[in-house]
Order: sequence, then C-alpha cells, then structure tokens
Amino acid sequence: MNLKRLLQILKRDYIGTIVLAIILFVGVFAFWFGLRFVFQTEFPLLAVASGSMEPFLSRGDLIRVQGISNFSELHVALYKFPNGTLNAAPGEVIVYYDPRYERTPVYLPVTGGETHLIVHRAVERKLENGTWFFYTKGDASSGSSFDPWSPIRQDLIVGKVVGKAPWLGNIPLFMHENRVLATLVIVFLFVVLVIVDFAFPKKRGKQTEGQEEKLSNHNANSSSHRICETSVLRGTKTKG
Repeated sequence: MNLKRLLQILKRDYIGTIVLAIILFVGVFAFWFGLRFVFQTEFPLLAVASGSMEPFLSRGDLIRVQGISNFSELHVALYKFPNGTLNAAPGEVIVYYDPRYERTPVYLPVTGGETHLIVHRAVERKLENGTWFFYTKGDASSGSSFDPWSPIRQDLIVGKVVGKAPWLGNIPLFMHENRVLATLVIVFLFVVLVIVDFAFPKKRGKQTEGQEEKLSNHNANSSSHRICETSVLRGTKTKG
C-alpha cells in the first residue's frame, strides 16, 4: 500500500474518528505513565478529598506527589506545638495507603477500584529492624495525639507533596463522586463529536466537489477558447 492510498483511507470520516479516538486513548496512557516515571510514584497527581489538612491543603486542591528514595531524609515535625504556636519548620506532608484497608493496584486514575489514600503530615518516626515507621497527623486535628492508625510502615508511603494547584482537583473529585453522571456527560460529548465529525465534513465535501466541478468547467472553457483563438491565428495570412 503506497502513501497516497493510505492518505485516501485516512480521509474517510469514520476512519479518521477511530484514529483520533485511538490517539487520545494512547495519549492518556502515555501522559499518566510518563508522570509516574518522572516522579517515581504510583500517584503523581491527586485530588484532596477532605479538609483534614487545612489550612495547608483544602478540599479540591490538586497536589503533585514525588516518590521518596531515602526515608531517613524525610523531615518530621509537628505543624503546631501543644501551646498553639505554629512550627516554623513543620514536617513534610506525605501520601500513604490507609493501613485499615487492603492495598489496591492502580494502572490509571480511573481504574483499579476504590483506593484509600491519606494525605497527612509526618510528625514523628522510628526505625525498627531497618524499616522506618512514621507517625502522622492532619493539620486541622486538635490536640497532640497522632493518627490512631499510626505508625505507617515505609512501604505504604506513596510519596511526599511537592506542589499544589487550588480548585483543579474538583474536576476528578466530581467524576469520582458522580460516576454515573460523569459517564453520561462523556458519552454525550463523544456522540456530539461523532455527529459533528460525520455531518459537517460531508457538507464541506459536497461544497468542495461543487467548487472543483466549477473550476474544472471553467478550465475546460478556457482551454476551448484558447484552442479557437489559436485556430484563427493559424488561418490568418500575413501580408508583406
């Protein structure tokens, strides 16, 4: 199959739609796995689902997570001292699997079922038999006690928070909490895309065909006119 034949096939409406859908699907996979590789974590982007870390993080924030290669370097400290004074150098905020639930593998953010993750600050740690354990606490929590499910084993830690974008996390939160409605919206947008892709190109194609036919007729008339002129010139004798 030569290149010209391949281009003619791709110009067909339904083939173009299928190719576009495949490109978008592959693009999502490539983007997600690219982020996982760059940030060395299963969840490079996450949406904050509660206010337990306010005022540092609010519900609907989109956070960027970086994997941890050396847990001994993870900074731990209270966000607020028992007397209410804020710590000038609080511990780092980490993301980890909730130890009260079974760990679920995730391949894309919309697959893998329900994954229970917690975003809290590391406030204390201990080393046992070469494994680090971390005590965590939400900034919005009152009192000096740690999270009741602490300590967290290092292999349950996804990474640490290295950046955030306010409000952007509301989009994935809405899709997660309203899955049926989100699915209907996606299907509706896809149907609209297909209708637009199939209807308007055909109209443009008919217009193009009409313009090409007019241009062809014009060229044919011009050619006939030139032939007639040439014949007249050839039949004329020059007097000397």
